[in-house]
Amino acid sequence: MQLSIIIVNYNVKYFLEHCLHSVIKACAFINAEILVVDNNSTDGSEEYLSPKFPDVQFYWNKTNPGFAKANNSLLSVAKGEYILFLNPDTILPEDCFTKCIHFFDMHKECGALGVKMIDGSGIFLRESKRGLPTASAGFFKMSRLIKFFPSSKIFARYYAGHLPDDKNNITEVLAGAYMMLSKKAVQITKGFDEDFFMYGEDVDLSYRISQSGMHNYYFANTVIIHFKGESTQKKSATYNKYFYEAMKRFVAKHYSSTSPKYYFMQWGISFGKCLALLKQKCASATKYRAAFLSAHVIVYGTAADKTAVKKIINKNDSVAVTIQNINNVITGDDLAATIKKYKAASVIFCEGLLSYKEIIIQLQILPDSCNAFFFFANAQSIICSGNKNANGLAIAVLK
Repeated sequence: MQLSIIIVNYNVKYFLEHCLHSVIKACAFINAEILVVDNNSTDGSEEYLSPKFPDVQFYWNKTNPGFAKANNSLLSVAKGEYILFLNPDTILPEDCFTKCIHFFDMHKECGALGVKMIDGSGIFLRESKRGLPTASAGFFKMSRLIKFFPSSKIFARYYAGHLPDDKNNITEVLAGAYMMLSKKAVQITKGFDEDFFMYGEDVDLSYRISQSGMHNYYFANTVIIHFKGESTQKKSATYNKYFYEAMKRFVAKHYSSTSPKYYFMQWGISFGKCLALLKQKCASATKYRAAFLSAHVIVYGTAADKTAVKKIINKNDSVAVTIQNINNVITGDDLAATIKKYKAASVIFCEGLLSYKEIIIQLQILPDSCNAFFFFANAQSIICSGNKNANGLAIAVLK
């Protein structure tokens, strides 16, 4: 067995449905197994997903033990030479796994591998590669100095800004949304530290892999979509609470409490938390709305896709929607011209006419004025996420 894919689900059955379709396509040319553990979801995940994916191994927890413990619970049954910890709100290109495994084969010192991630609007997610959460790195991030020196090794260390987004590089921290480990790295680290309930476990695991003498690599030769925020919206009070507690736990674990560095880092984290709470209170509340429900829409798919999408929209929304479909593959300027021609506010990308890889490529060149939505395989929903701070949404579920 080459690869074991471990996914933790919690109340995101529609996102996981889309994710699994793409994962299955990516497993076509390798020997792999897909393991899903559910942390006591209350959205009917078991009844909905089990019949749809008979080849996926599902494990249904009766309680929610947290992200780290749920992932680790499947390490004893995973048979793969490599282990992939994958978030359920991701979409992968068909050649993702073959490329990653080949990179491991060519770099024996690689302990863990992360990939280039974009959000639901095609924007690069900077957490694809990060530095350790030192006090200075956190301060430069919170003070927004990172914005003025985005490529600085000092001021932009938090997001490893000195490392190019489009080149492979060793990095200090990888994101838990897509983290592939070698068997050696799993055996040495024993997976995530289960004291981290939410957030920080990826930072800790990355650090322990580096301490063991292996390297964490940011791999830019494949790109995935990560619909962020469907369970805990970034910049919310809950996010701030768990995130900064996790950072304090990381410092307490890895730095001596008698060293000045320990107190400086703890102070920096507390300062960052206060600043984040202040910014949250001062910021105006914004809600992400599905723009296509009251606008012109292009369905980038077949006539059958257009019919299916239209049924979903009409069944769940009373607003009249003008739908035009593109049933042949176009890219770049031609896509932009078509969007302009039909005055479309949104494009719904449909897997089938386009491969997952082609959708990801086109998403990155979609005009900023246009919102992106996704309708994959025979799914019963349209999913989207307008930006990295907006909750991922499963829209207009067909009942």
